[in-house]
Amino acid sequence: MSQGPFRLEPRVAIVTGAAMGIGFGIARAFVDAGARVLMADLDADALRAAAARLPKEQVGTVVVDVATDGCGEQLVSACLDRFGRLDVLVNNAGIYPQKPMLEMPMAMFDRVWRVNVRGLVDASCAAGRQFIKAGRGGSIINISSIDSLHPSMVGLAAYDCTKGAVNMFTRSLALELALHRVRVNAIAPGGITTEGTKRPFARSGMSPEQMERVMADFARKVPLGRMGVPEDIAWPAVFLASDAAAYITGAVLVVDGGVLLS
Repeated sequence: MSQGPFRLEPRVAIVTGAAMGIGFGIARAFVDAGARVLMADLDADALRAAAARLPKEQVGTVVVDVATDGCGEQLVSACLDRFGRLDVLVNNAGIYPQKPMLEMPMAMFDRVWRVNVRGLVDASCAAGRQFIKAGRGGSIINISSIDSLHPSMVGLAAYDCTKGAVNMFTRSLALELALHRVRVNAIAPGGITTEGTKRPFARSGMSPEQMERVMADFARKVPLGRMGVPEDIAWPAVFLASDAAAYITGAVLVVDGGVLLS
């Protein structure tokens, strides 16, 4: 990563949901590729601990709830205050409560929509306006899911429909912003092992041994033979943010170990 089209220096990126999991993996990979990163998350303590694991001169932090009105302007303003520029936005923050649709309160559905779609749209529009103002182009990367293309299990209907919306918004915004040399793409991960992966199983009362068996059963269904890890998403994000992807916009890149083939 010391040279060539994959290098991100001197770019500055915002990564939402950056305190753990895929978000932290992306932030770390961006730093390794030479970028400076504003790490954004709702969990102040986890965000502080995550930022402490990276070179302090290359990272900044902002606590933000992407479901709130004006979150995009808050993110852009914090980034400009910390680093003086913005080149890349990674919309990674998202929630996935598991609840059959007929049992889901509309308040829960609305929260999923506000976090996974409305917050992403708000941040993308604010970043897009800044990209146009700066006149250097830019890159927006939305973290979608293979559930946007095929449901994986019962109980994720709300999540799945938000990720379908993310895909179409990605394509539509890419068309709008292409004239300004702003590229908009999405990554659709499959099963990725993170700190949050086992939480729904833990809430259901499963023991650690039962959870391990469930994860092992899922891994056996992956053609490449394993669950993904955050780095499997982070390096494709580096690619999409870099000059190596200069002619790619409106794409939804599936990174799932071959799950959709099976």
